[in-house]
Amino acid sequence: MTVRRVAVIGGHGKTGRAVCGALADRGVDPRPLGRADWPDLARAVAGCDAAYVIAPNLRPDEPAYVASALDVLAEAGVGRVVYHSVASPYVPAMPHHVGKAVSEDLVRRSGLGWTILQPGAYLQNLDLCGPLELPYSPDVPFGFLDLADLGRAAAVVLTEDGHAGATYELATRVATVRELADEAGADVRQVPDPEQHPWLSAMFVYYDLHGLPVGTRVLAALLGRG
Repeated sequence: MTVRRVAVIGGHGKTGRAVCGALADRGVDPRPLGRADWPDLARAVAGCDAAYVIAPNLRPDEPAYVASALDVLAEAGVGRVVYHSVASPYVPAMPHHVGKAVSEDLVRRSGLGWTILQPGAYLQNLDLCGPLELPYSPDVPFGFLDLADLGRAAAVVLTEDGHAGATYELATRVATVRELADEAGADVRQVPDPEQHPWLSAMFVYYDLHGLPVGTRVLAALLGRG
């Protein structure tokens, strides 16, 4: 499989920038696409050999968004797609995770050559430069993913053979937030949920009880770390 140009749908956020940067490091031309490109997405993806699909955060109609992207990719002759999902997508207690589970099913039935990535929580989402306040327990386990590792893994599965039909959970390391805070010399404490979004509140309740564990061996294998 020779991949020279990759459309990164949703490519202007931090996830898209990480993927685009890793593709460029491999000599592949990334084409980051955003809202302005959506009205004529077929033109925007023309000439691309593959696509990476990232839906906006907490998008209530993610399956419809993904279905539209898949239709355009098929019509444009982009036969390879990697979908950016989430670790533990089918968790009824977290509605936005379930939306990704439904979208995964659409990807698997799209007729395209697909791969699904299920990233853990980003390490970069934690600001450990000072005291940290969390709306969930700092003592539950997480599989944390470094954004740079996410980009590298995405570039591998987009450009190398053998990943079609695969679903990969990704984490760089397993830790609690308290362990990360202790390493950084930062204080951490649990505070009440600010209740900014009902889906976020549901996620915090789940995290408080279960965390979000993800193993590290898959990412290590993809990146050749043994």
